[in-house]
Order: sequence, then C-alpha cells, then structure tokens
Amino acid sequence: MLGIIGILVVFGMVFGGYKLAGGKFGIIIKALPFEMMMILGAAIGAFLISNDKGTIKATLSGLKKVFKGPTWKDEDYHQLLCLLFELIRLQRQNAVAVEEHIENPNESEIFSRYPKILGDHEAVELICDTLRAAAMNYNDPHQVEEVLDKRLEQNIHHQMHGSHAMQTVADGLPALGIVAAVLGVIKTMASIDQPPEVLGGLIGGALVGTFLGVFLAYGFVGPFASKMKGAIEEDHQFYLMIREVLIANLHNHATNICIEVGRQNAPHHVRPGFNTLEEALRDLKQAA
Repeated sequence: MLGIIGILVVFGMVFGGYKLAGGKFGIIIKALPFEMMMILGAAIGAFLISNDKGTIKATLSGLKKVFKGPTWKDEDYHQLLCLLFELIRLQRQNAVAVEEHIENPNESEIFSRYPKILGDHEAVELICDTLRAAAMNYNDPHQVEEVLDKRLEQNIHHQMHGSHAMQTVADGLPALGIVAAVLGVIKTMASIDQPPEVLGGLIGGALVGTFLGVFLAYGFVGPFASKMKGAIEEDHQFYLMIREVLIANLHNHATNICIEVGRQNAPHHVRPGFNTLEEALRDLKQAA
C-alpha cells in the first residue's frame, strides 16, 4: 500500500508542480512514447545482457516485495518458534523419533502444522540439516555456528542479486536519458532551417529524454531497488533466528531458554510477546 501511495506522490508532486508553474504537457506527451521506447528499451536490453536467468527471475520476484513488503510477518516468527520448540523438545525426549521429521519434513506431522514455513525450502533445510548434524554427534556449537554463518552469508548474497541488478539499472538510466536527448538534438539540427517555434518544440522534446532518465532512476527504479534490499535484509532475520535457537540448543540450554534466545533476537516490530509465546508453548506441551 505504501508503495502505491509513494508512486502517486511522486507523480503528483512532480507533474503537479510543473503544471502549477505554468508548464505545458503538449511537448512531453508528444515526445513521451518515443523517449520511453528508447530509454526503457535500452535499459531492459542492458539488464538482459548483464544478468543470467536466475538473477532476472530473482529481480522480477523481488519486485513483489516493493508492494507487499517482507515475506515473513510477525505471526510467522511466532509460528517458527513454536515449530523449533516442538522439534527440540522431541529430540531431547527421543532422538530417534525426531529423525522421521527431519528426514521427511513434507510428511512430518509437526512440520505440516506450519505450512508457510514448510513451503520455504531454505528454512526447512536449515532446520533439518542442523538437527541432523546434532544427531550425528557433529555438535560442536562453534563449528556448527561457523557453518551456519557461511551458509546464511551465501544465502543473502544470492538473494541480493535482484536488488543489485535493479540498482545497476537505476544507475544507468540517467545516462540512457542523455543518449535519448542527444538523438533528439541530432534530430533538431536536421531541422535548423525551421522557425524558432518549431525548433523550440524539437529542443523541448529532446530534453524530455534527459528528464525521463533522471525521473525514472531517482523517482522509481532506485527506490524500488532500495525497498527490495530492505525487505530481503528483514527476511534474513527470520533465518538468523533459526540459527540462534539451534546454536543455543547445541549449547544444551533448556528448551524454553533456546526459544527465548530466538525471541530476543527477532526484530522488535515482529518479535512475539513473551506471555503470548509462553501460553502457546504451554498449549503445545499439554497437547503432546
């Protein structure tokens, strides 16, 4: 919602100010289709040249975050802590019993209670691989922590490809606007024998290219890239919370303490309330 409001504010303030200052839209409207074709066409072409298929898909997928925000909401953090509580508690009660859940999470009764988390391949693998390592006695917390850090670093680096690609397009748009403007000047020079009112229209049309390049770069594409980056970084906190809980588990802290460590490391605006989470964990114990 905020993304749509922002777009409306940008358009309203820029073109509203231009109109109030006495500007006329005729030249802009006449030149707009051709300038947009040159600038956006060149930007899309350069984007396709400089990125592979995976990055292109990541960029298109990341654009959804501009309007929807991060994937993981406050309820998801609550659900994650409940899932980890169930798994850790079961592992400590019966190490063999937990194996069927971490080896086949799609068929797990525990994982099935948290469908959104189960649908995230990276979150499920992170949980299962770490619990499996503990079951194999590869339970040195410091070694596992190092492995998890490298894995999470690689994961966010991959996720950031779309944001970086979008920012590269934003950086190039002003230059592409200049290219379109130069072509407009070339067109104007070919009509140098025309009267001043005709030349004025041609020069104005050429300047539309410069305007569009800067306007698109700093009004839309750059902010889109920034919003994508922020949403990805916030989603990364979800995986960091998994790391904190599982490392605390390897340190043999009490199950509730492991969950509290994760809760404390969640971003403030999505952090589950202590009493609410305690009540949910109590219900899980009784249900078991």
